[in-house]
Amino acid sequence: MPLINVIPGEKIPVAPMNMRLPAWRVPGWLLVLWWLGRGLVRVAVWAVRHWWLTGPVGLGWWIGAEYGWLVLVGVVAAVAAGCVGWWRWHPASWLRFGWYPAVARWRRLWVYRRGWAATMATCGLATSFAGDRFVPRLVSVRCDRFTDVVTVRMLPGQLPDDWGHAADRLAYAFRLREGRAFSTGRPDRVVLHFRRRDPLAATVKPLPVPVVPDFTGLELGVAEDGQPYRLRLAGTHVLVAGATNSGKGSVLWSLIRSLAGGVRSGLVELWVFDPKGGMELAAGRALFARFAYDDPDSMAGVLEEAVKRMRQRAARLRGVSRQHTPTVDEPLIVLVVDELAALTAYLSDRKVRDRIKDALGLLLSQGRAVGVHVIAALQDPRKDVLPFRDLFPTRIGLRMTEPEQVDMVLGDHARDRGATCDLIPETAPGVGFVALDGIREPVRVRFSYLTDDDIHDLAHTHHRSDIEEEKP
Repeated sequence: MPLINVIPGEKIPVAPMNMRLPAWRVPGWLLVLWWLGRGLVRVAVWAVRHWWLTGPVGLGWWIGAEYGWLVLVGVVAAVAAGCVGWWRWHPASWLRFGWYPAVARWRRLWVYRRGWAATMATCGLATSFAGDRFVPRLVSVRCDRFTDVVTVRMLPGQLPDDWGHAADRLAYAFRLREGRAFSTGRPDRVVLHFRRRDPLAATVKPLPVPVVPDFTGLELGVAEDGQPYRLRLAGTHVLVAGATNSGKGSVLWSLIRSLAGGVRSGLVELWVFDPKGGMELAAGRALFARFAYDDPDSMAGVLEEAVKRMRQRAARLRGVSRQHTPTVDEPLIVLVVDELAALTAYLSDRKVRDRIKDALGLLLSQGRAVGVHVIAALQDPRKDVLPFRDLFPTRIGLRMTEPEQVDMVLGDHARDRGATCDLIPETAPGVGFVALDGIREPVRVRFSYLTDDDIHDLAHTHHRSDIEEEKP
């Protein structure tokens, strides 16, 4: 066998390989038969999936062909009359079991299903691998008066946060107002809420005052689903943050109104601090067991008195109970502080400021179990203004001026999960987002609005007779 001389650096000659593949000839009639069979299968599957549409159409066609079109018109008129009678007799059940399920099926077919694949691709939620395209599956659509609730099966590797980033783009793609993404009990699914109408557009009137407050669910306003919103006060502290005229007063007065029945019966004591000279909260002073304003030194003294009461109560409960139960002898103590930054950051007297910070730190870290709760409001949420904001398990973010402030108040990535506090219009005071420890998604709420007459009437009806007012 002859040897081939190869010069270093040159390529070794290689003979070409025969890569010709065998050709199979398929008759044209077989291709036509295959296409027709596949089309029939797809039509059958579509008809079964959309039985709610094909069933009535097929039944109507059969009635018309078998008994005549006049009988069909009579049947349709009888069904329509039955629906109208149901609606008039019991509107709530008609909307829940009749109207909204029909609307949901219609919107799934004509709004979501029709352009689903294209929308997923343009919003970056579909992917391709090995020549195949993978699209998240539309599982179900539910509707109510205000919202479309769309359940989606995510692709492997996706997170609910990925859908949260794209929620607004999805809403615009489906010609809707606003979109938000929520996690579910199943790790492979995400729930999208698309808002058609805003249930929080109108001002919420003052709510009824319960005789005995439910500390596990104080009714304060209306949630984004149109249902009453209830805030748990037991075992928590509440921080309210928002820009000027964002509705902080609505939140504070809604909370005070929900507790007024307990104030009258002696189950609740309100200790109120108004560093703005009493301009915001003085109208309800008849409800307050303590009312401190204008003088920082007196406010520091009242806070230190609250710490003393807290420690005395802790000593009595030690070894007896791990959670305080409000009674007339041991009432729930609620400290309401308007403009907290005036006490923690803007005071010129450093000693008084340090006293206030020390007392608030103790109350926030030790007061929940013994029935001493802090409700604080402020405008500036920066860390140097409120160093212990992480001690508030419940946070309420109203309208804010900058997107970065949302995460400062409600926690990391809260804005990505739908808490767009910076986009709340100035014409909607009292609208905000509530974030709770342990719950991933914030809730959009509008708190009730109390006029000056409502506040004076509340104070006159549920006033206390043993008021101690702290003055400068």
